[in-house]
Amino acid sequence: MKHIVNEIVLKNGSKGLLIHVPDASVMTFDINFRAGEYLVEPDKWEVPHLMEHVLLGANEMIPRARDFQAELERNGAYSNATTGVYDITYEAECADFEWDRVLGLLLVAITKPLFLDDEFAAEFGNVQEEMASRSNNHFRRLSLEMRKQLGLIAKTDSERLELMTNVTVADVREHYVRTHHTANMRFVIAGNLTKGRQELVTNILESIDLPHKGRRFALPHEKPVKLSHPVYVQNDTVENVYFYIDTFMKCRLSDPETDALNLVNTMLTETLYSKILGTARERGLVYGMNSGLAQTRDASNWWFGAQVSDKNALALIDIIVEELYKVLEGDISKEEIETTKQYALGRFQRSAQTVGGTAAGYTGRYFFDGVIESYYLVPQRIKDVTKQQIIDIAQAMFADNLWGFGVLGNCGEVFANELRLCLAPLWSKTVLEDNLIKKEAVHGNVS
Repeated sequence: MKHIVNEIVLKNGSKGLLIHVPDASVMTFDINFRAGEYLVEPDKWEVPHLMEHVLLGANEMIPRARDFQAELERNGAYSNATTGVYDITYEAECADFEWDRVLGLLLVAITKPLFLDDEFAAEFGNVQEEMASRSNNHFRRLSLEMRKQLGLIAKTDSERLELMTNVTVADVREHYVRTHHTANMRFVIAGNLTKGRQELVTNILESIDLPHKGRRFALPHEKPVKLSHPVYVQNDTVENVYFYIDTFMKCRLSDPETDALNLVNTMLTETLYSKILGTARERGLVYGMNSGLAQTRDASNWWFGAQVSDKNALALIDIIVEELYKVLEGDISKEEIETTKQYALGRFQRSAQTVGGTAAGYTGRYFFDGVIESYYLVPQRIKDVTKQQIIDIAQAMFADNLWGFGVLGNCGEVFANELRLCLAPLWSKTVLEDNLIKKEAVHGNVS
């Protein structure tokens, strides 16, 4: 969608993005506070999550949760909230004709919550059900266990269920007071934001009834460690092998590095004709596979994951190793790169067909480190990625020898370790040194 982005810095210390989408028929609101689990004591881990559940409930204007939700959703509007390790984000989407009413209700919920004892008790039960449901997600279970052992901030859902009993409504109120102030608030609002409407939104947000104090909480330091053994999660009810591979670089990716790694990631797993997934499916080894990029304050992560039968697991790992070797050695054709770029460009075009999709293109990065994505430059950035950039960043993701491998299932630790040993050569200094020697030889011949 065609749009114009303006960053506004408010007198109260908050700041955010106003995204004008001409003639849009809906508006979306994302209001973020750095208020996640890393800001509470480990035994109080579930405080932010419980606070998020109770906050969008009874407030000074409408003192009953169901009545508040009924009023907000009266004309088909939507609201929700999410909690993570770093942040809590409150969101709403509504028809353009009632944007001011819905924004007003959302801000009342954020600024005037009652945190009633009976609603806390009800949401306590709802969160327990949510955690129990999530614990049935085997990929999530394995991912959280791996994050813990890799040195990142995480707890499994079963641990969180046990820790919930430590949380009281007083803890929720205290965390709210500590984190919900204007300097800690960021926002992204998208829709038909004409000049006059932008002024109205700015005035509304500047007059928000939250304390004008403090600052935006800093992201935590998380420094991943190498795992010398596979993380093995025994589950006798699972017939297949669930696995994750994580490799880290000891610094954040630059934008060109991110573009190059995203491109090779797409080339390897994101289509049914990709180099890893496409090859594996052609051989009848696996139904699906995923991979992706992630960043913390201190490090960058490239991960691969799949669900595969025991009998096909070794063959799939062999394909992963083989195709990653090809990338590390520069065995990528010009045609493969150009085909992947075309796919990436098309996917980018599809990603912002709605107001919400357009806003989502900005929220993740802006809430994480305050960077405004150069949306209209993305197509050119994709086109500008070179083969050498792909090779360099792929090699860099293995050069620090920081990695981990995890398995969930009933295959046994011996088999899990066998899979890990098949992967281990990817982080071998010999492999990376050989690639460097080849590169230097090429440059020497040229000169």
